[in-house]
Amino acid sequence: MNELSHVDAEGRAHMVDVSAKAETTRVAVAAGELRTTAAVVALVRADDMPKADVLSTARIAGIAGAKKTSELIPLCHQLALSSVKVAFGFTADSITIEATAKTKGPTGVEMEALTAVAVAGLTLHDMVKAVDPAAVLTGVRLLTKEGGKRGHWERPDTRTGTGVVDTTAPEGLVTASAAATTAAAPVPARSDRSAVVVVASTGAAAGTRTDTTGPALAEWLTALGFSVRGPLIYADADIAAGLADALREAPALVVSTGGTGASPTDATPEATLAVLDRELPGVAEAIRQRGTAKFPLAALSRGVAGLAGPTVIVNLPGSPGGVKDGIAVLEPLLEHLLAQVAGGGDHDNG
Repeated sequence: MNELSHVDAEGRAHMVDVSAKAETTRVAVAAGELRTTAAVVALVRADDMPKADVLSTARIAGIAGAKKTSELIPLCHQLALSSVKVAFGFTADSITIEATAKTKGPTGVEMEALTAVAVAGLTLHDMVKAVDPAAVLTGVRLLTKEGGKRGHWERPDTRTGTGVVDTTAPEGLVTASAAATTAAAPVPARSDRSAVVVVASTGAAAGTRTDTTGPALAEWLTALGFSVRGPLIYADADIAAGLADALREAPALVVSTGGTGASPTDATPEATLAVLDRELPGVAEAIRQRGTAKFPLAALSRGVAGLAGPTVIVNLPGSPGGVKDGIAVLEPLLEHLLAQVAGGGDHDNG
């Protein structure tokens, strides 16, 4: 595109007329992070900040911000949002933020997702400023969007040189002029302690049921020292898109829950096999055997495990018991497995 849609023929800002556009399902995912101290991260994770319920407050603020986008951004359209989800993760010295906005209409929800991240991040800043007034909200950016005549769009991978950090701007801010340059500065490689949790649940995606398996997995992985993205919740029919989203930044680990049974809508194993380079059949079988020992119907799980490039992917059943069995199997072997995939570890024991 070589023209700005919000500028008319006379160069004046105006609101775009979208009445002729088709109404389609539109989804946008945005992200950002609050850079702070390791001590603050520990306090937030333990819910021990002077202002309690930090993440819950920031989550609600992000959702409210998305709903108020048309009032905050002058030329945005009012949208009937069907879903706004705000999730948090942790690194050693930051709190990551990811927001997903969804609607069915004639225009996209990118600004709603971005506003959710920004407002959630500012709320985090407000909640931690008594302990760390130097905290920095940074990296607010659009990751993906779906819908409309252009279909799927995914942010270019900054590690390939499509975006650089502007050292004249506040730390970590990627500017439009910097992103346009061809002389991209190198971006640090991802942490090998990154993980993504994906939930395959049509009901949870529609908001008609509450998923508990994804949060349980995220909490477990966070306790193991992983930087966790998600839970990313997708309908069973959309799980292939969910896995593609999870693999976007090549994390060390992706754990999915749900969609592994024999129902006609259960498609997680097929979607996973489509992206695997190598299978780890022993891992999946160990999870099945542990479940079957207590609950014979666990044998019906078709979950698989394997490697997609540098990423370990493991399917777990969509029940709390199935997730507990998966955690019990994975915990003692996870470090060794990830070390081997990264090129280390004791191969005599693998």
